[in-house]
Parts: sequence; C-alpha cells; structure tokens
Amino acid sequence: MLKKNDIGPQAYRDAMSHFAGHVHVVTTDGPAGKRGATVIAACSVSDTPPTILVCLNRENLKNEPFVKNGKFALNTLASHQEPLSVGFSGITGLPVEERFALGEWDVISTGAPTLKGALAVFDCELIDTKDLATHRVLFGKVTGLRMGDNLRPLIYHARSYHVLESGAAAFTEKE
Repeated sequence: MLKKNDIGPQAYRDAMSHFAGHVHVVTTDGPAGKRGATVIAACSVSDTPPTILVCLNRENLKNEPFVKNGKFALNTLASHQEPLSVGFSGITGLPVEERFALGEWDVISTGAPTLKGALAVFDCELIDTKDLATHRVLFGKVTGLRMGDNLRPLIYHARSYHVLESGAAAFTEKE
C-alpha cells in the first residue's frame, strides 16, 4: 500500500523543478493593454480545430489583459532567446515597452504581438478559460501560425535554462 503524506507548496515546487519544459513568451494587445509573460505551462489540446492552452498566474492582476483582450499569441523560444525569456519573466522588473524592445514583433491574425524569429508562433482567439487554484488556464483557437527556422529550443529544467541537443545528449547547461 502506498503511503500518503502532506505535500506542501515548496516540496511540490521542488518536485516540479524536475519537469523539463519548453520556454515560451505569451503576449496580448488590445483595449485592455499590452502584456507579455514567460511561461512553461503551455501545450496542444487538439488539432481539430487547432487549440492550445496556456496557464497563467491569476493572482497577478497584470495578467488580466489576456482575458479582457480576448486574444493571445504563444511564441516558442529558441536557445538564443534566453535574454527575452528573462526580460518577460518579471524578475528584472522591466516595464512593458522595455520588455517588448528585447525582440522584433509583428502581427499575424488577431493583433497580438508575434515574435519574429520564434521557433513557432500560435496566434489565438481566446475561446474559454478555467480558473483552478492560483492559475487560470486560457484555451485558444489557433487562427494564425508561423514556423521559424529549425533551431535548438530553449528548455527550463531544475531552475535553469538548457539547450536540447540532437543525438545522444539530452541537455546541455546554458553558459
């Protein structure tokens, strides 16, 4: 029989740090304002219709524009885009315009900022949200898509950035 134990927030975060994830910047713009944030929690939901989900901290009121604007873009980062990830993570305290100055942006279909040079961009209309605990899950119907060059992806694992290598080596530490 398995023994259950109390799982505190720090123990949970420590265990989740072993969960490797692709690094993205999710963006929006519209009447509620411009916003961007670094996220790891994003994935495909369906290919018919093309749908993705993104998890954002709903306790951060700065994330409200994602819902109020009704659109967002998920920009999948390459290994050389680590500075952009750090800038949008919030740890630097950069204001919105300085964050966006770290990259070159355009729009595809919804008007949400899309990163030129990203590995992939999924431009989405917000079709649903689900609040659970501290986070809000955004479900987006992909209305615009761009695939960039096949570069090495930026990965976050064990509280640091890594580069996914081809071949036998799974990860290398970013220097």
